[in-house]
Amino acid sequence: MSGHILSIDQGTTSTRSLIFSPAHQVIASAQQEFAQHYPADGWVEHDVEDIWRDTLATARGAMAKAGMGADDIAAIGITNQRETVVLWDRATGAPLHRAIVWQDRRTAELCAQLHAAGHEPLVQERTGLLLDPYFSATKLAWLLDTIPGARERAEKGELAFGTIDTFLLWRLTEGREHKTDITNASRTLLFDIRKQRWCPDLLALFRIPAAVLPQVCQSADDFGQTHLLGGAIPIRGIAGDQQAALVGQSCLAPGQAKITYGTGGFMLMNTGETLTRSRSRLLTTVAYRIDGVTHYAMEGSLFVAGAAIKWLRDGLGIIVEARQTQEMAARLPDNGGVYMVPAFVGLGAPHWCTEARGMLTGMTFDSGAAHIARAALESVAFQTADLVAAMQADGAGALAALRVDGGMAANDWFCQFLADILDIVVERPANLETTALGAAMLAGHAGGAWPDALSGESRGEVVRFHSQMEASARQKLQAGWQAAIRRATAR
Repeated sequence: MSGHILSIDQGTTSTRSLIFSPAHQVIASAQQEFAQHYPADGWVEHDVEDIWRDTLATARGAMAKAGMGADDIAAIGITNQRETVVLWDRATGAPLHRAIVWQDRRTAELCAQLHAAGHEPLVQERTGLLLDPYFSATKLAWLLDTIPGARERAEKGELAFGTIDTFLLWRLTEGREHKTDITNASRTLLFDIRKQRWCPDLLALFRIPAAVLPQVCQSADDFGQTHLLGGAIPIRGIAGDQQAALVGQSCLAPGQAKITYGTGGFMLMNTGETLTRSRSRLLTTVAYRIDGVTHYAMEGSLFVAGAAIKWLRDGLGIIVEARQTQEMAARLPDNGGVYMVPAFVGLGAPHWCTEARGMLTGMTFDSGAAHIARAALESVAFQTADLVAAMQADGAGALAALRVDGGMAANDWFCQFLADILDIVVERPANLETTALGAAMLAGHAGGAWPDALSGESRGEVVRFHSQMEASARQKLQAGWQAAIRRATAR
């Protein structure tokens, strides 16, 4: 049997498929961006038929580029944008509505009502999460309440709910498998992460019929097989994108941390088998479950990271390609007092301010496109520093290093500024495809094709950035950022 793994990486703005060799190298890949839908202020939706079409097309495209057939693929791993909700008809497989994306804020009022009624302590104790529209439960409740007849059909068992991984698995197995993995289940506000099962109390709170829920499996497990790629291929690994990146970065020991810069920015620190509760409104979540052992993580989420760079390109038109921001930032001697708070859809951890909106401060007639581009890059580093400070306040201890990946990690200027602001070593792997690699490692482990995948010795070459900034300069920049945050969150 070939040791090659096909990894399907379904993200917020694009779908990619990559084929990894047993040496964890990318042999071939294919990618397709898809449309974003914004039907109202703060609402974000995806057409899951677009996602399904692109999943098949990119998987077939990667296999064709590699000159491989189904017999050459040992297993498939799937990683996905988390918290995004799909509701579909079990009989036809047709979605009842566009997917409601993790960024969507339409249920902010419902979350506020539940919070005011005193339900957040229960939610936090059972799930490790907060009452926020970011998570899946209120999105699913909105669908059941809004689509005519949906709640009645759900209670009869005619409908199926899932995050994107579950929907893709259903389609890949032609309706045979309705499953998710524990990392995705842990992001729904419906899953008890200590007892590791769907929570009846939370199902009652959010009025979710148990009949719509998928079976919860380990992250490395038997998820069935697909026959849609030229033959039978087993599906052996599933993890939400941030947990997959944690695995792909080999953060498999307590105290190791990574941050992935995609559309948003997501920092996870492995806390081992210890379920650590945050006092700084960070999240406690499942890192992965492998071979019967569950590891947990502490997480902080930035809602906007790479999305700010995309806005520079698509919204303002001041860049054509993301890589231009490196040269623009580098040619300035400093930030000129310009700060961006990228609260386009509110602020995530540790601020958790739904009402905040994006803001540029400190602009003068001397400010130009380069200052705005630099402010966008700096804003992501400042937000990361806020997360690190919050984790340390929760007793995580000082980080020796932070492992970075995702699109923004390719920017040398950004990585150096991040090391300067954090005053720690920033480590970037030579292979930035850590999310897809993590899904492949899980699939390789479960299927036996990569028996040493999860040994922690598979990182390969690493580039390290060391802090070069004077403490006084760091403090001045941080003071300017905190002032901008106070303006953005003032009510």
